[in-house]
Amino acid sequence: MVESELKNSLKILEEKKVLLYPTDTVWGIGCDATSEMAVSNIFDIKERLESKSLIILVDGIKMLQKYIPSISESILNFLSATSKPTTIIYNNPTGLAQNVVAKDNTVAIRIVQNEFCNQLITVFGKPIVSTSANKSGNPTPKSFKEIEKSILDSVDYIVNLQREEVNDKSSTILKIGDNGELIVLRK
Repeated sequence: MVESELKNSLKILEEKKVLLYPTDTVWGIGCDATSEMAVSNIFDIKERLESKSLIILVDGIKMLQKYIPSISESILNFLSATSKPTTIIYNNPTGLAQNVVAKDNTVAIRIVQNEFCNQLITVFGKPIVSTSANKSGNPTPKSFKEIEKSILDSVDYIVNLQREEVNDKSSTILKIGDNGELIVLRK
């Protein structure tokens, strides 16, 4: 089952289409984070302005460093030690779709801990977008069954895994301060 879902999901990502999938936090809407066209489709589905940024998922520190070339040793050590889903807002990303990068040239990236997501990103070889599976301004669904029909109807593929799980945890969100320190935006 997991193998066929990986294969089907990979095809969607390679075709620059949109995927609905389980993550290490809530269900996410995702696509190739390096494709402006695919990212635009997500903004359309969410009815969200492109000026609002999206979270990007990577499979590990090596992939993170490909898109964020300058990461301090202290942040790399922190990432190696954390076990909670943690999103960090980094400065000066490279190689990502322009519409996932905020106006201040920052991007929010999380090393995903969900096994399916991690395998998918590894096989795809590129980061993917992860934004909650709801219209902008609506409550974030805590389980698959809470996802709005309009979202289900608007994506190109829905992963058939972990549909019974309830997950109400969000990731911790940190930002790198001017002195390289981590500032907590959301616990």
